[in-house]
Amino acid sequence: MAGALAPEILEAYDAVRSDKDGTNWLLIGDDPAVRNRLVLSGTGSGGLSELVARLEDGLVQYAYVRVEYANDSESTRVKFALVSWIGADVRPLRRGRVLSERGQVTKVLSHYSIEVDAGSKADLVEADIVARLRKAGGADYNGGRG
Repeated sequence: MAGALAPEILEAYDAVRSDKDGTNWLLIGDDPAVRNRLVLSGTGSGGLSELVARLEDGLVQYAYVRVEYANDSESTRVKFALVSWIGADVRPLRRGRVLSERGQVTKVLSHYSIEVDAGSKADLVEADIVARLRKAGGADYNGGRG
């Protein structure tokens, strides 16, 4: 997979991870001009809902998202999720490349608490993602409540 170390992807990754930058997601997808190459296809600061709106049924896309949630009444936690999106209309040959390609993506976007495999936008409900992050993070000061 060419392009995984493209400077713009690394810069976006650093922005999402930074506490000083408002960017909270990045999206990587196929380069329309070069076969078998991934490029940065978007970034944003509108959270998971904004990211989900950018996912397309005919594409394989990878997203890295920063999620902030209340840890208890006095603190918040910041965790990261890696999303592997395989849209419902993706052709079988393209689906076949995902396994090896995802390995390359996880080497670049390496710091995350959970990985989410999604093929439907219903797989990316924020409350469900937060619940998974809480579980992955260990301590849950809300007794399992969102």
